[in-house]
Amino acid sequence: MTDHILEATAALAPPSSQIARHVGIIMDGNGRWATARGLPRAAGHRAGVENVRTVVRTSLEAGVRHLTLYAFSTENWSRPPEEVRGLLSLIEIYLDRELNELDRGGVRLRHLGALDRLPPATRRRVEAAVRRTERNDRLHLNIAFNYGGRAEIVQAARRLLRANPAPEAITEARLSACLDTAGQPDLDLVIRTGGEMRLSNFLLWQAAYAELYVSQAYWPDFGREEFLQAIECFASRQRRFGRILDSRSDA
Repeated sequence: MTDHILEATAALAPPSSQIARHVGIIMDGNGRWATARGLPRAAGHRAGVENVRTVVRTSLEAGVRHLTLYAFSTENWSRPPEEVRGLLSLIEIYLDRELNELDRGGVRLRHLGALDRLPPATRRRVEAAVRRTERNDRLHLNIAFNYGGRAEIVQAARRLLRANPAPEAITEARLSACLDTAGQPDLDLVIRTGGEMRLSNFLLWQAAYAELYVSQAYWPDFGREEFLQAIECFASRQRRFGRILDSRSDA
C-alpha cells in the first residue's frame, strides 16, 4: 500500500455499520519507550509524533470519521520545564510536516482545550491550521492539547449559563452543544496504549458509553496492525448502553 494519504483504502475495514465513528486515543508510553532504549524522553515524544501519521492514515483506511488524540493534558504542565518545552514544540513540528497532506486528504483539524497558555507562535499556527481545514469532512482530527475533561465540562457549563436558561431548560443535549466537540458524536471507542487502565481526565462526558481497549504497546509501537486490531475488536462487541438486550436479537 502506498504511503500517500489520498490512496488509503478500506479493504481491511469492518462493515461500515460496525465501524467506530469516533475513536479517542490516550497516547501513553512515549517516555517509557525511550527509557527502554536508553534514549532521552524527548526521543520518545518525537517517535510518538511520527506515529500520529500512521494512525491518521489508518483511520482514513478504516473509515473512521472522528479521531481524537490526547496530546497534552492540563496536568502535563507539572512535568520538568525542559520536557514541557519539548512537548509544546512538537505540535508546531507536526503541523509544519503534515498540514499540507492532511488538507489534501480531506482532514479537518480541531483543537480541544485552552489555547491561552500556549506560546503565541504556537497558538497562531494552531488557529491557522484550524481555519485552513475547516471545510474538510473526510476525517475530523481533534488534537486535545492543554486539555482536561473536567475543565471542558466547567467551561461548557459557563457557556450554557451565559444564555441564562431556565433550570428546566438545561439538558444533556444543550450542554453537549457547548463542549469542545460540539457537533461530533460521542466516543465509540477509547484506546489507551502503554498498558495503563485509566481515563486520565480524557473526554469524560463523551466517553460515557465508550468501549475501552487497552494495549500493552507503547504509543510509538502502536502501528497500523495494532490499530486495525482495536477497530476489529470494537466491531465484535455488543454495545448495551445500560440496557439488557435480548440474547436472540442482533441489536
